[in-house]
Amino acid sequence: MSVHVDVDIRHPLPSGVDEPLVRQVLEAAARQEGVRGEVSVSFVSDEEIHELNRQYRGVDRPTDVLSFALQEGEPMPGGDDDLPLLGDVVVSVPTAVRQAEAYGHSVRREVAFLLVHGFLHLLGYDHPDEASEQDMMQRQERVLTGLGLTREAE
Repeated sequence: MSVHVDVDIRHPLPSGVDEPLVRQVLEAAARQEGVRGEVSVSFVSDEEIHELNRQYRGVDRPTDVLSFALQEGEPMPGGDDDLPLLGDVVVSVPTAVRQAEAYGHSVRREVAFLLVHGFLHLLGYDHPDEASEQDMMQRQERVLTGLGLTREAE
């Protein structure tokens, strides 16, 4: 499987978080889920994600990650050079930093977690109930564990 990742850094990234990490995490998630496609990732401030959250979800507060899927259901297959557009993942860097501190793990792990979470939303996964939330958590943890980004290792 293959995923092409465009990275837009609109807020400075913390130490240990860089474009190669973003690509590594999303490639691992795509392999696990058996999909290929193109994903845009933006790293933004709390103010910017707050505005996006208000504008697109009607929620007047910042959040950690937003996903904007470009496909309904399964992504359309593409040719060798024609990867389907899966969508956009937007991560708030300041929120990721705060959450990493609150959860007692590295910012690197927190950003990776948010990337996988956002990517799974692009693929149609959601967590409206406990069973679907557990499914998403297990999928996320498999990717992170496979990359050595466990809470214990960090």
